[in-house]
Amino acid sequence: MDIFCTLLFIILLNLQVNRSHCQCLTGCSCVTERNGRSLTCMEENAFGAIPENIPDDMTKIRIEKSHFTEVPRGAFSKVPALKNLWLNFNDITVINSKSLEGLRNLTELRLQGNKLRSMPWTTFEDTPALKILDLKHNQLDVLPEHALKYLPGLTYLDLSFNQLTVISKEVFLNWPLYQKIKGDQEKTGFVPNVVLALHDNAWLCDCRLKGFVEFTRSLTPPIILMNSYLICSGPDFRAGKFFHETELDRCVKPVVSTRSTNISMPLGANITLHCLAKARPSPAVWWTYGLKIIRGFHESQERVDEDTVRSQLVIPSLHPADRGEYTCSAINFIGNSSVSILLDIRSPNGPPSMVSHGFPAPAASTEENVYIDIRITKQTVRGIAIEWYAVLDRPSETWFTIHFGRSDSAKKEQIYIGPGINAYSVSDLMPATKYEICVTLRNQTPRVGQCIVFVTGSDITEMEQREKLIHIVVIVLAMVLAVPVGMYACTTDTKFNCLEGVMDSWRNRQRADSGSERERERERERERQGTFDSLQAASDEGLVNRDSSEDRKVRRRSDDRGLKVPAEHIRPTAQLY
Repeated sequence: MDIFCTLLFIILLNLQVNRSHCQCLTGCSCVTERNGRSLTCMEENAFGAIPENIPDDMTKIRIEKSHFTEVPRGAFSKVPALKNLWLNFNDITVINSKSLEGLRNLTELRLQGNKLRSMPWTTFEDTPALKILDLKHNQLDVLPEHALKYLPGLTYLDLSFNQLTVISKEVFLNWPLYQKIKGDQEKTGFVPNVVLALHDNAWLCDCRLKGFVEFTRSLTPPIILMNSYLICSGPDFRAGKFFHETELDRCVKPVVSTRSTNISMPLGANITLHCLAKARPSPAVWWTYGLKIIRGFHESQERVDEDTVRSQLVIPSLHPADRGEYTCSAINFIGNSSVSILLDIRSPNGPPSMVSHGFPAPAASTEENVYIDIRITKQTVRGIAIEWYAVLDRPSETWFTIHFGRSDSAKKEQIYIGPGINAYSVSDLMPATKYEICVTLRNQTPRVGQCIVFVTGSDITEMEQREKLIHIVVIVLAMVLAVPVGMYACTTDTKFNCLEGVMDSWRNRQRADSGSERERERERERERQGTFDSLQAASDEGLVNRDSSEDRKVRRRSDDRGLKVPAEHIRPTAQLY
């Protein structure tokens, strides 16, 4: 009887083992080989993601044409015996930094034909035994200096058919395997071969590639380039050349020069300003007028030689508003440089006008005391947009200056705006800060009535609420721009005491006026106070964190004091955009 039970137990155990070995994923094939079991899934669109129920005894997995986009964390951590992983021809764009977690035995990883733009190279810290890495036909455009730090045993690396443009030779000099090969070669004279595939990339053959080009030329066995004929894709004058035909110089920062830094021209003349920018690699070059990038004039650039660019700024039919300082600037990744040209405009039969260095010169005009109406037309998360209107005698010749900065700062940033433009946007505002923005005719000093003062909301930890606060402040501000000059919007952080202080200041100023004027201003005061109080209460109670009941009572008492505002005096929020 005991013998019978033992035999039955052995039979059942064998059946169970055979059943477990027969487990496989639907649409896939599982094969037992000499080196273990393999899973092959080649059916089109078989999976929308890497399956979670992969048998845990697999040593080779091949999943292709399924078109999933991500390899999540620990995707194969339940298959610790895995040695070969093929995920070719899917649509993988994201690989988690812990995607290969638990794969200490992995020796081969193939990701050919995916859509990888970057690779988390630290993920290979979990695969110390990796020998083959195939990344060809992806969209990799960057190879960090320490990309190969965690691949000490790699003997085959394929980065061909990607979008690499510039890499440093330090990528390979920092590679532990490269250092080991050089050391072993000196000691024993024998080391295993290492194959690198780097061809068919968009190599940009300028000074930044100098070290890498020299490195590829110095390679000898046991390090072998699969295709040693690497080709330049740019710049244009080197496109199609082989690395071994190219001589590259070291990089230098830009040096900008011009033939003349002071130019005087008659009114109505045409002029072209020139500058030469010499740099390696080729710099970005642009012109500015004051602090504003010029977009209205025609600008052109041409290459004089490999390292020099000539930039030209064409100014047709000179107007008085065109006088001032024009700056040609150039920048590359090493540094920047600039040169300024002072342009004066003179009357056909008159002497040259005086031009102050760095700023357009003012001109006498009946418009000097013109009234400028400024208003906020749009608010964004961290900025505002303004418009201004002025009745001018010569609008095609009249330019403006915007003065912007912190309200308590004596020195404001100045932005020159050409004729025909009456809008400007301000971005990157800081939280809990009082700002002032003014618009003046030409380069006049701001006067009363030409400025807006506003306060941004407090910065808090939750970004969404911070954005909401800034929105509220700007909306309230935009709707009360009709109040007297000097009044500014109070945020919910300053509470009602800010509003009371501003209103008291306004009332004190009104008492100094004449009797009849006082009565008219008081009537307008009651209208504006009612509008401002109602807006402030609505903003505080409905759009931001709720205040204490005591604060709301104070606010309601203020509402009770305000008078009803006629419909024609209320501007709906929609009109502000």
